Amino acid sequence: MSLLGLIECAELEGAQQVNAGVDARIVAADGHTITHFPRNFSFRVTASLRKTLLAPATTEIDTAHDPLDFLIKLKFTLKAYNGMEMRVIEPELVQMIGVPADIAFDERIYRINFNVEQLPVTERFVLEVMSPEGERLTRFHFDLL
Repeated sequence: MSLLGLIECAELEGAQQVNAGVDARIVAADGHTITHFPRNFSFRVTASLRKTLLAPATTEIDTAHDPLDFLIKLKFTLKAYNGMEMRVIEPELVQMIGVPADIAFDERIYRINFNVEQLPVTERFVLEVMSPEGERLTRFHFDLL
């Protein structure tokens, strides 16, 4: 199985990090400084059984689920880190996009929507992709600074 993740957030399109270290900041495409993460953003995760791997498999997964059933039962958890503090943010919505779940297919695409409070751009996010049994399969990082 291969997993691919990307962030979807229109408010961050064209944004750039300016400077480094203590003086680092994020500047939007229109030139204003971004101090907080956008309230709404999504992860898009593709889980595939297709044999198009670019690198050799690094992990084996033991499951009682049929591989196609395994793909439609994935779970997602977002962890937000501020320094050493961590909290879990539940998805506002998890939807399977593309091929409907009732049609057998070797690839599933999920959109996982989050609605967060005003969080500073210094926060770091980690989206964890979990098996139906709750075992972490991989994680995707999202940070701006």
